[in-house]
Amino acid sequence: MFGSARRIAILTEGNTTPLLAKTAASVLRYRRDEVVAIIDSTAIGADAGALLEVGEGPVVVGALADVPEADTLLLGISPAGGALPPGWRATILEAIDRDMTVVSGLHAFLADDREIAARAEARGTALVDLRRYDRRPIARAEGLDETRLRVLTVGQDCCVGKMVTAIELARGLRDSGRDAVFLATGQTGIAIAGSGAPIDAVPADFIAGAAERLVLEHQDHDILVGEGQGSLAHPSFSGVTLALLHGFAPHAMILCLECDRPATKGLDHVPLTPLETIFPLYESMAALRAPSRIIGLALNTRRLDEAAARARCRELGERFGLPATDVLRFGAAPLVEAVAAFRRGAPA
Repeated sequence: MFGSARRIAILTEGNTTPLLAKTAASVLRYRRDEVVAIIDSTAIGADAGALLEVGEGPVVVGALADVPEADTLLLGISPAGGALPPGWRATILEAIDRDMTVVSGLHAFLADDREIAARAEARGTALVDLRRYDRRPIARAEGLDETRLRVLTVGQDCCVGKMVTAIELARGLRDSGRDAVFLATGQTGIAIAGSGAPIDAVPADFIAGAAERLVLEHQDHDILVGEGQGSLAHPSFSGVTLALLHGFAPHAMILCLECDRPATKGLDHVPLTPLETIFPLYESMAALRAPSRIIGLALNTRRLDEAAARARCRELGERFGLPATDVLRFGAAPLVEAVAAFRRGAPA
């Protein structure tokens, strides 16, 4: 299992930036002690943490041969379309020949690539496709334990910090003595948590079922914190978001947004949907399955300096009467308390 302790080399060749290498950045942030190197021949000698904006990290090396201690190769990007970058094949084959586990979050599965699969089979080496999900569960809207609190992160738009917010919230709840678990629904979250359901790789009819099954499998915990995907307001990904929302059936939601984002992610001609529209949209769509409400705001303030970021958190918090924070800059404590307060008032 990729969830066990590893010595991970992350391949980001030519893509070592926070936006292009989101998988690498998040794994480095949350599994830092296991990452031995970032591989990118265009950035040799640089501090990987600085390039990926996640604090101090290992030095970037130029080739897999520079990290003989690594036992796992992780492909650290997930480009649009999810195809294997042509120049990466040789490094993957080299890793297989070194008997390393190779982990990929691409839509194109390594195990379906004839050359790579044949080499791995011959060597007895594991290929882990994080987005592979062979189940076909149908959501039944039954079996959910209503004594367990379900919290889902949702977004004004895509790529606003839903995964990070869910991880930090679950961690904060555990640190405060509560039994909480982070439930991953994307390839990067699965790489961090070691398990989950990659819902963007699940056929449409089964997305809600995959989310529901994820809940059913973790109801031994008191608080389930789910990683949201997409946005109800995004023209490309609203269907995934709605199916996840109905399968997970959250009692409460944390709304995530990026401050000063100029337009919808990837669609510069589509303006962002106003927050005043987003609030009732999520709550009414969730209510088709079960009552739910937004109880906190998670702001991505990367475009703002610290003073402006604090002011924006304060402004939006007062505007909507909810706790608001940037979980990376200022911590998740306000959201932890919001969940705890909701838990105390939630029906048992």
